[in-house]
Amino acid sequence: MITKMPLKFVFVCALLWFVSPVLQAKSNKECNDRHTPDITFVEFQSLNLEQSPPGTLTIKGKLKLPPGKSGKLNCAKLKKSEKKMPAVLILHGSSGIDARGDFYARELNAQGIATLEIDMWEARGLVGEQDRPQLPIFTYPDAFAALAFLSTQGNIDPARVGILGFSWGGVVTMASAEELYADRFGGDLRFAAHVAHYPLCYGYNNPAIPPLNPSDERGTQWLNLTGAPVLIQIGTEDDYDNGAEHCRSLIDGLIDPNDQDVVEVVAYEGAFHAWDRLQIPITVLDPFADEGSIFMTGMVPSVNIIPDVDQAYEARKKVVRFFRRNL
Repeated sequence: MITKMPLKFVFVCALLWFVSPVLQAKSNKECNDRHTPDITFVEFQSLNLEQSPPGTLTIKGKLKLPPGKSGKLNCAKLKKSEKKMPAVLILHGSSGIDARGDFYARELNAQGIATLEIDMWEARGLVGEQDRPQLPIFTYPDAFAALAFLSTQGNIDPARVGILGFSWGGVVTMASAEELYADRFGGDLRFAAHVAHYPLCYGYNNPAIPPLNPSDERGTQWLNLTGAPVLIQIGTEDDYDNGAEHCRSLIDGLIDPNDQDVVEVVAYEGAFHAWDRLQIPITVLDPFADEGSIFMTGMVPSVNIIPDVDQAYEARKKVVRFFRRNL
């Protein structure tokens, strides 16, 4: 015997049958359409080594989570399947934060990697290359304080945090791969991968440069690595190192032969210092340019900063591949 269902019940079932996929499609569309990262402005404490005894500094930064990772949307199934994500710390050059940070952060975010770009100058009341700290070592604690901050975030995997630095930030990046400074400033924390762009390779382990000697105390020792992979990218027309040979020779000077296998140097033919700074070309004066020639000539050398669009995008592609492979 077939029981007839009330017409009203049949209508409701039909309506639900029609509407449910529409609502689901709308929910999926909201999840899939979230192309913009979730941006939060954060702060944390770092050591101020320029004070004796060391004081504290408040470091501020911009934390960007990849699209769809913020949890603000109703994407329950997506959230349940998500694991903790990798992250990359981004460190600016002597001129402070510029276009380079966002240039790399956009693509890293698009590939599911969170980014934290910090301002090392703002915390110290500085404004640019003519007003920077006397030595990069004074900012080494900032990088490890940022690593400690990222390690406390519930959606970041502390074992998969990398670091990317430009020029001054590249020097800090190199230091974070040296066990001496990682142990001193990081404790048990280590970065999982390092990318240093044009980090003044000639200055490492170099007793001929008075302000950088002794290298262990001045922050320019690079002999014993943590074992995490390192990518160094530099232009052949770089006015600091005058090419890539100083960076390549650093590999030969590493004490542990196993460390030599984790370092890669990529040279960009015809590229100048900061070729991936896609802004108007500028020329600046820097006493640490031209392989430290000022200590022989007394003349402050100039640095040409000229963008190269094609090679900037190629460099970014290599950076993203490197972090995807190693984080």
